[in-house]
Amino acid sequence: MTRSFLLVLIATLPALAQFAPPAGQNQGAQANQIPLSGRAAQTGSVTASEAPIAGTTTSVNTINPTIQAQGPYAGSASSTRGKPFSGKLSLKEAIDRALEFNLGAIGLSQALAQAHGQAISVRSALLPNISSSLAETVQQTNLRASGLRISSPIPGFGIPSIVGPFNYFDLRARLTQSIADLGALDNYRSARETVQANQFYAKDARDLVVLAAGGAYLQAVAARARVTSGRAQLEAANALYKQTTDQKSAGIVTQIDVNKNRLQMLTQQQRVVSLENDFAKQKINLARLTGLPPNDRFDLSDDVPYADAPVSSEDEAVTLALSQRPDIQGAQAQIRAAERTRDAARAERVPSLAVSADYGVIGTNPAQSHGTFSVTGSLRIPIWQGGKTEGDIEQASAAVAERRAELDDLRGRIEGDVRNAYLDLKAASSQVEVARENLTVTRQTLDLTKQRFDAGVTDTVDVAQQQASVAQAELDYINAVFAHNVAKLSLARAAGSAAENLGRYLPLP
Repeated sequence: MTRSFLLVLIATLPALAQFAPPAGQNQGAQANQIPLSGRAAQTGSVTASEAPIAGTTTSVNTINPTIQAQGPYAGSASSTRGKPFSGKLSLKEAIDRALEFNLGAIGLSQALAQAHGQAISVRSALLPNISSSLAETVQQTNLRASGLRISSPIPGFGIPSIVGPFNYFDLRARLTQSIADLGALDNYRSARETVQANQFYAKDARDLVVLAAGGAYLQAVAARARVTSGRAQLEAANALYKQTTDQKSAGIVTQIDVNKNRLQMLTQQQRVVSLENDFAKQKINLARLTGLPPNDRFDLSDDVPYADAPVSSEDEAVTLALSQRPDIQGAQAQIRAAERTRDAARAERVPSLAVSADYGVIGTNPAQSHGTFSVTGSLRIPIWQGGKTEGDIEQASAAVAERRAELDDLRGRIEGDVRNAYLDLKAASSQVEVARENLTVTRQTLDLTKQRFDAGVTDTVDVAQQQASVAQAELDYINAVFAHNVAKLSLARAAGSAAENLGRYLPLP
């Protein structure tokens, strides 16, 4: 019995080695590798601007508002499969659909989920790791081939070189636990700050989605108003053409007057076609941002007329934006994450303590098995790692410096956004007043010109010119109201929390 046990023990020594703790198991936590710039992970943008119109123009409009959505913010997932659509789209519904289905918001939400998953993975270095295994082994071993030479001290008794075949099984549970590891702790703290930063960036993405979808809706509303104005002007041109045709039959005007009015009518007809084409494209763009089918077969239920902007101090708005904008809070969280990563790099010089244990039963079969266990505590004392620690510290320190510089730049950009929005709002408000007055004057002049024409004092040329002036004045007013609404939308974005406070700036019935 003793001889058999000795032979089995000698044969199973290589197999039992697999249950020993792996080499380097408690090597200490490594510092997280973070990118130098905190802006690299962000893609896509939404920008709003009201640029001055270059050169001279006969229009009262002096600024040209634009909203550009790029990258994922210009697209969306389908929203009609899980959210029925009635065929009429309001401003509030457009924003709600975009917040749920626009790719910009979806992408940042998934980035947040990814960061959360990474934090869970990093935390595992601080928590117990438990595993179990069941092994059944059938083995035959050539001791001589393994280099084992055993001579029997008893004459006539020899130890065979071939052992087995024999079998044994091992059922075992293992535990590893970090007791003291400052590097792993700082890495986890860094991962948590990264999660918080992504939470803020996901909230900031919602504000960008509001800017994109709200701007697209305002553009579509303005395009619809231009179509309505163009059709009204076409009806007026048709009426004037019919009137001059009747007067030609009566011998009051010449064929030249009829031809001029017919040309004016055809020109206005083509202008309406172009305006309708632009309106359809604006609706398709709006559909792409809100997850609707990419066509123009839906109606807009809101007009979004002119309304005064909320009264607040420009300096107060800057202070509020610097304190509540999600992107600036995200940048601050990124600084904290980089600082924690630098602490983790410095902790590579600090000793770490870990414990590992296992318990199980081993034997030829379950009925003939016995419990075995091992408990190992290991203290790792770093002495020199070829300069790796110094390199990690230098990289992490550079990332901290870059994060701080990016925060300073972001503060300046946010203040610039707020002040630019106020300037655009002031210019747009003035433009609305001028356009409204110009529209009143041109309509009054048209009425007087028609009276002079009916009295035979003037000809159809003056009437056509005044109709064109009224058409231009109506377009100016439409564009001015659009510019004013865009300025309020930009101010909502610049101040922060646009998704929650948009009703203060634009009517949301």
